[in-house]
Amino acid sequence: MPDKPNQSPTAEHQRLAENAERSKFWKRWGPYLAERQWGTVREDYSDDGNVWGYFTHDQARARAYRWGEDGLLGFTDRDCQLCFALALWNEKDPILKERIFGLTGHEGNHGEDVKELYYYLDSTPTHSYAKALYKYPQAEFPYARIVEENKRRSKADREFEIRDTGVFDEGRYFDVVAEYAKHSPEDLLIRVSVKNHGPEPATIHVLPTLWFRNTWVWGCEHEGCSVKPRMEKVVGDRIVAEHETLGKYVFDFERDVAGANGPNAAGPSEVLFTENETNYQAAFGFEGEGQYFKDGFHQRVIEGKNDAVNPKGFGTKCAPWYQLTIPPGQTRSIRLRLYHEDHAPADPLGTGFDQVFDQRLDEARAYYQTVIPTGLDREQQLVMRQAYAGLLWTKQFYHYIVPDWLDGDPNMPPPSAQRAQGRNSDWQHLFNRDVISMPDKWEYPWYAAWDLAFHMIPMARIDPDFAKKQLALMLREWYMHPNGQIPAYEFNFSDVNPPVHAWAVWRVYKMTAPKGERDINFLASCFQKLLLNFTWWVNRKDPQGRHVFAGGFLGLDNIGVFDRSNLPKGMTLIQADATAWMAFYCNTMLAMALELAEHDIVYADMASKFFEHFVAIADAINDLGGTGLWDHVDGFYYDQLSENGIGQAMRVRSLVGLLPLIAVEVIHKSQIEKLPGFKRRMDWFLNNRRDLATCISYLTAEKGREDCLLLAIPSREKIESVVRYLLDTDEFLSPYGVRSLSKAYQDNPFSLEHDGRVHEVRYVPGESDTFMFGGNSNWRGPVWFPTNFLLIEALQRYHYFYGERFKVECPTGSGNWVTLGEAAKEIERRLGLLFVCDQGGARPCHGDNDGLGKLPGFQDLILFHEYFHAETGRGLGASHQTGWTALITECLADVG
Repeated sequence: MPDKPNQSPTAEHQRLAENAERSKFWKRWGPYLAERQWGTVREDYSDDGNVWGYFTHDQARARAYRWGEDGLLGFTDRDCQLCFALALWNEKDPILKERIFGLTGHEGNHGEDVKELYYYLDSTPTHSYAKALYKYPQAEFPYARIVEENKRRSKADREFEIRDTGVFDEGRYFDVVAEYAKHSPEDLLIRVSVKNHGPEPATIHVLPTLWFRNTWVWGCEHEGCSVKPRMEKVVGDRIVAEHETLGKYVFDFERDVAGANGPNAAGPSEVLFTENETNYQAAFGFEGEGQYFKDGFHQRVIEGKNDAVNPKGFGTKCAPWYQLTIPPGQTRSIRLRLYHEDHAPADPLGTGFDQVFDQRLDEARAYYQTVIPTGLDREQQLVMRQAYAGLLWTKQFYHYIVPDWLDGDPNMPPPSAQRAQGRNSDWQHLFNRDVISMPDKWEYPWYAAWDLAFHMIPMARIDPDFAKKQLALMLREWYMHPNGQIPAYEFNFSDVNPPVHAWAVWRVYKMTAPKGERDINFLASCFQKLLLNFTWWVNRKDPQGRHVFAGGFLGLDNIGVFDRSNLPKGMTLIQADATAWMAFYCNTMLAMALELAEHDIVYADMASKFFEHFVAIADAINDLGGTGLWDHVDGFYYDQLSENGIGQAMRVRSLVGLLPLIAVEVIHKSQIEKLPGFKRRMDWFLNNRRDLATCISYLTAEKGREDCLLLAIPSREKIESVVRYLLDTDEFLSPYGVRSLSKAYQDNPFSLEHDGRVHEVRYVPGESDTFMFGGNSNWRGPVWFPTNFLLIEALQRYHYFYGERFKVECPTGSGNWVTLGEAAKEIERRLGLLFVCDQGGARPCHGDNDGLGKLPGFQDLILFHEYFHAETGRGLGASHQTGWTALITECLADVG
């Protein structure tokens, strides 16, 4: 992978530097609102832990959130105290469109699933310019039909999407675009543009909404709670919002809405005010205190209730109400501005307004010219730009204080007694109140530790400071458990994700500065905490001390024969992937220790520890019990199932057997020569433990580099065997990357009879056909970016060591012999094909629904899904999981 972007100074580079130096807080405001706060663990105060049932989408418009906020294409400050987002009505929907709709985990035939069309189009790293698009049907939004049709469908059926309902036929929809530009860190310009794509004039109601997150009704006393703030309309088209910690902000809104053909006298008919507080009657069916509630705008606009909003013009939630009738093909724009009173512009909505937007957009283009290789074509550059936009837009304010959540709030009903022993009750140190990179702000609006590690690789290209701080954050004492475990995700912080955090730290450390300028303090600080995490892994996941590991599902959900987090009684599973992950962890810690030892010799002892530990793990996976987890007949690594002391190889060719390839590190002998203590210990070990030293490749110049050592799980012969499967189009190599399960099981599934039941693993290239752990995820065939990326990097490291002398057939059986580096590039090329238009103008990631993608207004819009159909390339799972799928930027940059 390319190690360093071209850091030519631009205005955005200057803003990043000022923010890192804390001289100007350019990142104070950003797209930090969740797309979904309802149905999350944080908002769940139920007795049974049914997060979807306790706080529903239908309740969300009337019920105040406790721990965060959500909104449509919104912005907020980094503490999510003052929020801005859009509310819309097409005069046909039964509810005001204030948030993105989707199915709950119980409603969807493939789990939770967002059912709207929205796109993140652009953003600079400081969000000095940002742009997003929502496509709003002019027909009544088909809420009921989507729910009912998906309920009828089984796991064997495709998901029923909004585009299948016909509401976008004949172009009868609005493009609603929200753009943001910062004149200064405390001066935010907002432009909302609405285009009518339909064949006839159409009316839309637009309510640009400003509100305070409710931090005052709970009776809480921790940091972030506040007295009730206030916003009110003052002279002219102006609202003042005052908060005890934020200070005083001014919200200016436009009176005359500019249209395509000049001013259109269609200013706000009213300026609405209400309170961001729960309407107990609407949410629960009983009366509560207060007169104005969170759903006041819904009641006023749709139900016509004048008394639902405050006629005195104050509250904690406000919106100017625009009613626009737009001719076909035309656009109307609304201009707004939010700024701190100390940064008041002379003419907030005057002629300089659009100039600021133009300037920030030009600066965004200039910035990305330093990031995106010029050798890429227009399509590839478009993919990179939108991938970075999605990565930046999926930052989210995340707030969760476990002890307060378990105990409940003083002003609220006390939770049940069993709650104290329920979900996450052993994480009472956890205090999260940060802006964090999310997998997907609707389907996964909570951080996932192993996802975040992958997010930070592309993030390091565009915002090195944020990438380092995010990785360090997960290791802080208010995140990491005292026992050393990194929190997994809010549904179960104690679950086991693959240990990739150290690799991300090491990669980001190297990516963010040239060799002589690297942030050694960042590396040392993370290394110390990673030692605790490594020890947790060894103590918890290798209980017998044999250097082979079993770590639950390890993020590969349903890939195995059994649910690996819930094995049948009496069974144990020695996992090839868990063991490979730990060898990978060891190698990374060794590389980090050697780097740190060049600055502080004390780390040399730690380097020795990880060197010896890696060799022990590599020996165990290859030779424990005679053959370890290596199958000499098939030439592949397999899990081993043990029942009553009798072991049996689970002969399923999957990512489980490919992952041992990633445990590879190349160490320069010159680095070892600088550390005589480490060299003596290593030489002693190799001379006195020759039974284990075979895991280290001292290769001659005929086979590898003379100036390096190769630490890898597989020998050269085993690499050849595994790579033969990897590059076989009838096994792992799909048209769009590496499959997670061999295609060989399409017609001949693996089966195992146990306890009177037949367990089967069949190649399923698309959505999962089983309810086994993971549900809406599928690792039995589709292409996943994180594992593809690690395999690509491994092939590159092997190529660095072996060079031109090691060649493989690519594809297997083709007669086309290439180096391992060229094989890695071929996988990158195939991954790139997912997103770029083919000769027919279709993007494989859109699947067979790309007829929609060819329509005007859709051609250049790309979604970055969670994973992809291995045969068609169709995007699957979470539709906005740009985090780890933004790794496509690394692949394209390498190709370019």
